[in-house]
Parts: sequence; structure tokens; C-alpha cells
Amino acid sequence: MTTSPITPLTYNLTTPNSPLSPKICRDTVALLLSANGHAPHLADTARTLVSEVVTNAVRHTRTPTIRLETAVTEDGVRVAVYDDSPAELLPPPLLTCGGYDDEGGRGLLLVQALAQGWGVGSAYAPGQGGKHVWFELHGRRNGAG
Repeated sequence: MTTSPITPLTYNLTTPNSPLSPKICRDTVALLLSANGHAPHLADTARTLVSEVVTNAVRHTRTPTIRLETAVTEDGVRVAVYDDSPAELLPPPLLTCGGYDDEGGRGLLLVQALAQGWGVGSAYAPGQGGKHVWFELHGRRNGAG
């Protein structure tokens, strides 16, 4: 008997580029993971990483909207945060730590440390400006074998 791959349940949320967007996005991802039966520790990690990635989009781009795409499977979650800022105009993500007293500069290090995979890709479709930052977290649903 062969089993077919499980199609992820994909959810999309578009928010304005606002200081409230990181909270709205992290709460949404946590709710989706909980509703789909994932353990609280996976939702906690996802909340942290969503907050970092969305905060970067809010702070470092002038895009009017930010799109959050969350794909949930039995084995975990893949989150992508899209903005309209051209990837080719931005330096590649630097994985350096800020100074001891700095309030920022550690977000992508945190993503790299906690995610099972992450990266930066082009926008929604070829020819469109913009980019997305994505990460994956693995963890079986509660009660899944």
C-alpha cells in the first residue's frame, strides 16, 4: 500500500505594515497550530520566529502590506512572510549578533538557531518585485504516531 504525501493546509493573512502586525501574525500562527492539534511548544517557537520575521519586514521595508502564508501539516509548519521590498536592493541577511546592549540585531540568528530550515526567496510570482523570508519547524501533531 502506498501513501500519498499529505497536502498542507495553507492559510494566508494580509496585514498593513503596522507596529501591530507582528502580534497579529504571531497570534494567528499560534492559533492555527493549536487548532490543527500541534503541541504548545511548537506554537511557542513559531510565535517567536514569526515575531522576528514580521518585525523585520515592518522595520526595514516601506511595503504597504505584509502577507503571511502558513502551511500546516502533520509534521509541522512552514511560514513565509512576503513584502514588496525588492530583494535585489537589500544586502543578504547578515547573521551577526548586535552589541550587548543593542535592542535588535539577533532576529535572524534566532531563526537560524530554532528553525529546521529557513531562507529568503523571490516575491509571489516571477517578474513581481519583492521577496519572502520563510522558515520551517518540525513537530508531529498531538496523538500522531
